[in-house]
Amino acid sequence: MTTAVPPMDSPFPERAPTAPAAPTAPTAPGSAAGAATAGRPRWERPAYVALLLATAVLLLWNLGASGYANSFYSAAVQAGSESWKAFFFGSSDAGNSITVDKPPAALWPMALSVRLFGLGGWQILVPQALMGVGTTAVLHAAVRRHFGPAAALISGTVFALTPVAALMFRFNNPDALLTLLLTVTVYCVLRALDGAHTKWLVWAGVAVGFAFLTKTLQAFVILPPLALVYAVCAPTRLRRRLGQLLLAGAAMVVAGGWWVAIVELWPASSRPYIGGSQNNSFLELTLGYNGLGRINGDETGSVGGGARPGGGGGGGGWGETGIDRLFSANIGGQISWLLPAALVMLVTGLVITWRARRAADSLEGMARAAFLVWGGALLITALVFSYMQGIFHEYYTVALAPFVAALVGMGVAMLWEERGGKAAALTLSGTLALTAWWSYVLLGRSAGYLPWLRWTVLAAGLAAAAGLLVGARLGRRFALGAAGLGLAAALAGPLAYCLTTVDSTRGGSIVTAGPAVSGGRGGMGMGMRFGGGELPPGAFPQGMPQGRPQQGQPGGGAQGGPRQFPRGQGAAAGQGFPGGQGALGGRGARGTENFAGGPGGGGMGGLLGGTKVGTEATSALRKDAGKYTWAAAAVGAQNAASYQLASGEPVMPIGGFNGSDPSPTLAQFQEYVRSGRIHYFIGEGARAGGEGQAGQTARGGPGAGPGGGTSSAITSWIQANYRSTTVGGATFYDLTAPLNGTSAPS
Repeated sequence: MTTAVPPMDSPFPERAPTAPAAPTAPTAPGSAAGAATAGRPRWERPAYVALLLATAVLLLWNLGASGYANSFYSAAVQAGSESWKAFFFGSSDAGNSITVDKPPAALWPMALSVRLFGLGGWQILVPQALMGVGTTAVLHAAVRRHFGPAAALISGTVFALTPVAALMFRFNNPDALLTLLLTVTVYCVLRALDGAHTKWLVWAGVAVGFAFLTKTLQAFVILPPLALVYAVCAPTRLRRRLGQLLLAGAAMVVAGGWWVAIVELWPASSRPYIGGSQNNSFLELTLGYNGLGRINGDETGSVGGGARPGGGGGGGGWGETGIDRLFSANIGGQISWLLPAALVMLVTGLVITWRARRAADSLEGMARAAFLVWGGALLITALVFSYMQGIFHEYYTVALAPFVAALVGMGVAMLWEERGGKAAALTLSGTLALTAWWSYVLLGRSAGYLPWLRWTVLAAGLAAAAGLLVGARLGRRFALGAAGLGLAAALAGPLAYCLTTVDSTRGGSIVTAGPAVSGGRGGMGMGMRFGGGELPPGAFPQGMPQGRPQQGQPGGGAQGGPRQFPRGQGAAAGQGFPGGQGALGGRGARGTENFAGGPGGGGMGGLLGGTKVGTEATSALRKDAGKYTWAAAAVGAQNAASYQLASGEPVMPIGGFNGSDPSPTLAQFQEYVRSGRIHYFIGEGARAGGEGQAGQTARGGPGAGPGGGTSSAITSWIQANYRSTTVGGATFYDLTAPLNGTSAPS
C-alpha cells in the first residue's frame, strides 16, 4: 500500500503513513489518528469554513416560504412555547388534551426558539437548518480524523447536496434531529474504537438515548453493527470491551428512559393523552404504531386499524417492498444518487483493508473499522427501509444520507491513494461511470425537467471516468482535472434537485424533494390520511388526477408549488372527498380546486395539510378565549393545528392526528362542555356544500378507525344538541349555547 505523503497543499493528500515523519502534537495512547491530525494543508480551513457557510446558505435560503411547514408539529411547538407542561409532554395544544404521536425531543429546540423569538415560520425552522449544519460538521470531523481533509470535504459536500437532506433540514419533522444524533452516535463510536475509550462509547449511548426520545425505535436500528464492530475490533481485551458496551447500554437507557419513566408513572388523569396510542400508553405507542407495526404493517390506529390498503404482502399500499425499493420512482431521487457508489466504496474499502490487524490500533485497522461502522449502519438501515411493510414515507431516507456521504468520501480518498494500480484506477473510473449513468436515469424520470442536464452529466461523467483511467500516465495535473470534472458530474443532479427544493414551498404531513417524477409523488408528496389512517399513493378516489403538473403546465406554478385542478375533472363536485370539498378537501376558489392545504380545507378534510383560516374565524376564536381552556375543538390534529396557529389559542384535536385515537371520550368531552372549558366545535367546508370533517367523521370517514367511534360519537352529539353557523367558510358550533337554551345536554 502506498504510504508516501504528498505536499500538504495537495487537494487529495494520501492517507498518512503508519508513523509520522516529524514530531506532532501528542495524541491519546493507542490512537491511530495522530498523523491524520498532524499539520493542516493551507486550503483545508478555508474549504471547511466554505462548506459550512454554503450548507447554511442552502438550508436557510427562502426558509420562510414554507411558513409553518408541517402544522401538526408547529402547533405542538406553539403549545410548548406557551406551557411548560405542553413542552415536556409534547402536547398538541396548551390545554394539554393530547400529545403528538412521537416523543417530544425534536420539538424542544423549536419550542425554545419560539419562546425566545416569537411564533413564526423562521423561528420554528431555523433550529432545523442549524441541525443540518451541525450534522455536516460532525460528519466532516468523523471522516477527517482518519482519512484526511479531502475525504472529509467530499463527505460533507455529498451530504449537504443530498436532496432529502436539503428537504428535511428545512422542515419541522423529527427526522432532522434524528439524523444529527445518529451521526453523532457513529462519531462517538469511532472515537471510542480509536483507543478503546470508555468515555466516548458512553457518549454514543447517550446520543442513542436522545435519538430514541426523538423517533423511538428507529434510533436502535444501527445499534447491532456498531456494537458488533466494537466488540470485535476495539483494541483492548474482550472482557473490557463487553463491560464498556454494558456501560454504554446503561447510558442509553438512562438518556432515553428518564422521560418514559416519568410519563408512565405520571397519573393519566393529570397528563395529556398519548397521541397515536389506543390505550393511553407510551410503551404501547413505541412497540406498536411506532415500532413493530412499521415492520409488519399492523399499525393499530393508522390505516384502517392495521389493515393496509390492498392487503397482502409486498408493502400493501405503501409501495412494493424489496431490495430495489430505495431506487424506485418515488424514492430514488431523494437518496439514491450516490448510493451505488457508496456500496462499491464499502466493498472496496474492506478489500483494501482486509489484511489489517483485527484491533483498531493501526491506521489500516482503524480505516477498516470505519468502513465497517459506516457501512454496517447503511446496510441495516437500508434493509429495514426496503422491507418494512408499515407506513413508509420518502423522507425517512434522510437517515441514510450521512452513511452514504461518509462511505463515498472515504472510498474516493482511498482509491485516489491507490490510483497507480490498475485495479484501483478501474474501480474509481467504473464507479464514476456508474454514478453518471444512474444520475442520467434519475433525471430522466422527471419529464421536461432540465432535459439538457441529464445528457451533460452523462457526457461529463464518462469523459472524467476515461480521464481517470489514463490519468496516471498523463500526470498529476491531468488526473486532478479529471477528478474535479467527475465530482462535478456526480453532484450536478443532486444539486439541481436541492435547488428545486429550496426554491419551492413545502408544507403538510408528507413532503418530497425535487420535481415531480414519473411513477412517483414528487413535489410536496401525495400521501394522505383517510378513513382513520393514511391513504397511500395509487389509492386516490376514482376521477381524481394523480401526480403533479410540471412547471408551465396548467395549475403548475413553481416546482413543488400547490397542485390545482380545473373544475369538472372529477374533483369539482367533491366526489369521494370529505365534506364534498373537491380535491383533498380544498374548497376551490376562482374556478380551481386547491391541493393539499391550499385555500379552504386542508388535505382530506384537514388531515393532510390543515386548513386556511380567515380573519373572521380567527376573531371568533380569540373572543373571550381567556375564559376557556380550549378556544375550540376539531376532529384531527392537522385541522385543529391550523386554527390554533392562526389564533394563538389552544384548540383541542379530537382523536389526535387521524381522528382515530379514543381521546377524549364522549363522557370526558361532555364534562368539558358542561364545565365551560370549550367554546366552539369546528366543522369544515360549509361553503363547499358538504358537512365537512364533522359530518364525514359521523358517517365513518376520517376518524372512524379504531377509537374513531369516539370522534364520531362526539360529532353526532354536538350536531344533535347545538346549532351550527358559518364563520369564515367553516361550520362553528357554540358549545356555550345549546339548542334547549338552558344548560349543556348530557
